[in-house]
Amino acid sequence: MNAMKIFFPLIVCCMLASCSKWIDVKPADRLSEEMLFQDREGYLKALNGVYVEMANASLYGQDMTAGVLDVLAHYYYLPSSLHRFYYYTNFVYTQEDVKTTFDDTWKKAYQLIANCNVLIEECDKASAGLLPEPYFSIVKGEALALRAMLHLDMLRLFGPLWTDENKSLPSIPYVSKSGFEVSPILPNSEAVEHVISDLEAALALLENTDPVRTEGVRNADNPTGSNDLYYRQYRLNYYAVKALMARTYLWKNDKQAAFSTASELLQEVQDPARNTFPYVAPLSATHAETPDRVFSPEVMFAVYNINRVNMFNALFSAALKPDGRLSFNSVDVGKARVDELYDEANDYRLRIWQEVTSGTTTLLTNLKYQDITNAPGRYMIPLIRLSEVLLIAAECSPDLNEGTRYLNEVRTSRAAVSLYPADETALKAAITREFRKETIGEGQAFFYFKRNAMQVVPNSGALTGTQTMELNNYVIPLPDSETSQRND
Repeated sequence: MNAMKIFFPLIVCCMLASCSKWIDVKPADRLSEEMLFQDREGYLKALNGVYVEMANASLYGQDMTAGVLDVLAHYYYLPSSLHRFYYYTNFVYTQEDVKTTFDDTWKKAYQLIANCNVLIEECDKASAGLLPEPYFSIVKGEALALRAMLHLDMLRLFGPLWTDENKSLPSIPYVSKSGFEVSPILPNSEAVEHVISDLEAALALLENTDPVRTEGVRNADNPTGSNDLYYRQYRLNYYAVKALMARTYLWKNDKQAAFSTASELLQEVQDPARNTFPYVAPLSATHAETPDRVFSPEVMFAVYNINRVNMFNALFSAALKPDGRLSFNSVDVGKARVDELYDEANDYRLRIWQEVTSGTTTLLTNLKYQDITNAPGRYMIPLIRLSEVLLIAAECSPDLNEGTRYLNEVRTSRAAVSLYPADETALKAAITREFRKETIGEGQAFFYFKRNAMQVVPNSGALTGTQTMELNNYVIPLPDSETSQRND
């Protein structure tokens, strides 16, 4: 099945009054394209359907966050050939289960891209009466940003490493219209420019219409009724799109543009008059009963997954058998791998690692996504967060002292002591460690390693230490479902 030839029905879902049930997915409610776009509510439902499907396990509901992508980043100790993730951690992309996983990710991403294309085109057809401002700009802007983000992640996963020599190498198709025409596989550089173009268009639409800039994230029900323009952390809001732009610039190694974008964004959201994404409060991060382990106030964009507990149970639960569980040790309470990653005993991030008893066995377990009733961010899977923007600014700053200041802003917000790297090399090493701590469970570390063409990575076959990484391991082959139907 070619990803570019299929239009998949949009999933209709509703925004409910209760924050705890903000999204109610009704798979049976599938309407035809013609029926869906008859009123403003239809456009909003179509957009909401894309967001809901982003929480699919083949995308950000598991494989592209806490599961496969973090396994590729060698977070976990996986020495046994019997472990279900063994072939992933050893980059055996020809193994059938591995091939199926990435094929499913590819197909689901391009299904959602197809839906975004239909939605964008329908926005352009809509009259001002049918889709008035600010809805036109917000719906179309978010759809453009979603299309860009999904393409960027397929590029980062399946595309070649970014180097001057690799800019002309084939990467992925960039599908920007609906229909059955097969989109060509673009050179690496052209695919990136399409991402940037879509993000620029999204920012232009959202700049003066997105309430996140005037009202904040609005993570509470609208007292007057509709929540259509509320819960902006669960939407690709203006600030999240700008952060995504900084991420894209850094991917193409344009550090000047990345720094300019990141620093401008930080200046606005950290303005004391706004403080749109405040650091997690110490009492919230360390709360004994309802800790905020995802540091929810700082999240710029996340998928809302009411079934997030299923991801936790599938990957980290102490009830899982040793060959099915992601662990930092030999299925015991050993903390050698934890101690190697974390350098500060008071660091809030260290608190995700807790000893859990299952039957007669006590295990060290990653509890970042443990389901806790009434905990902040209970259904949140972060995809873009404030600390990433700070670390982009730290990496791209032309001044060592300024870069160090951004680095330490992340560390001190976690109750970790400040560092004072002696040079750019030491700063970059410190940024790498912070990035790994910040984004565990969020699927970003593998892309960080790939962007930097890192040839020394954590060792997944030993409790501590490093191993050599072959650069071709960073490039997942295009799925058979894509290549088998091409005549290129």
